[in-house]
Amino acid sequence: MVRDGGETTGPGGGRWGRRRVLGGGALLAGGITLGAVGMSQGASLADRHLPLSGGPASATVGNRRQDVGAGGLQVVWHAPTTERLVALTFDDGPLPRWTPTVLDTLERHAVPATFFLVGARVRRHADLIRGRLARHEVGNHSWRHRDLARLAAAEVHDDLRRSHDAIAEAAGVAPRLTRPPYGHLGGGVLHAAVRLDYRVVLWSLQMVEGEFPDDPAGHARRIVADVVPGTILLAHDAGPENRQVAVRGLDAMITGLRARGYTFVTVSQLLSRTSGPRAGG
Repeated sequence: MVRDGGETTGPGGGRWGRRRVLGGGALLAGGITLGAVGMSQGASLADRHLPLSGGPASATVGNRRQDVGAGGLQVVWHAPTTERLVALTFDDGPLPRWTPTVLDTLERHAVPATFFLVGARVRRHADLIRGRLARHEVGNHSWRHRDLARLAAAEVHDDLRRSHDAIAEAAGVAPRLTRPPYGHLGGGVLHAAVRLDYRVVLWSLQMVEGEFPDDPAGHARRIVADVVPGTILLAHDAGPENRQVAVRGLDAMITGLRARGYTFVTVSQLLSRTSGPRAGG
């Protein structure tokens, strides 16, 4: 309560002079300011201990000159086109039983595809793909299928570089595309991809094997119905047993899509025939 003479009654009924009130206000304001500064400095200090620069969250690696390849990066889910084009992609191989079956089916129908290969499996099973990829395209799917989005930029680059070299040696051509495991993108993934002059390729339609147990024909009909022009279709030539539903239905899928007027192309062929933006790679 304010009384005559500029005095203020305090909580206990005592009187505070104007000078005391103003002094208290100044101390309060100063405390707020110091608190804000302290919080800001505390956050700054805490950030210095986080793996930001060059870490999983960061697409930069500090304040020195960066090696960034062509300087730009394209990330693709789908191709903008009205042409009935579809890019069939296979992840996680090569593996015995799976990959030869897929390659045999594609050869029988003269269908090209893009294989996102795991480097360690390429090193172990190079004979499965050597000499069999003439009509196909290869991409880099990491060395051991770890979640690259959890790794620092330098670790991601080392992982992809190791896989890159193994794929180039076995396939006879260096990959120009990468697809991170699980489709997880982190700053380190982006930075490593631009260093290697890759395009990052995800997908706009995925096989749904779990919805069609023991029904390859039903699964094929579902995929055929869902494809639209410019679709990048995710399949696998490795994995749990239920994925064999898609492999066993691959003949019907190809036949069904061709009946709808679709032409199969590799991812790079698809992107070269569309008008979407391109950077790097």
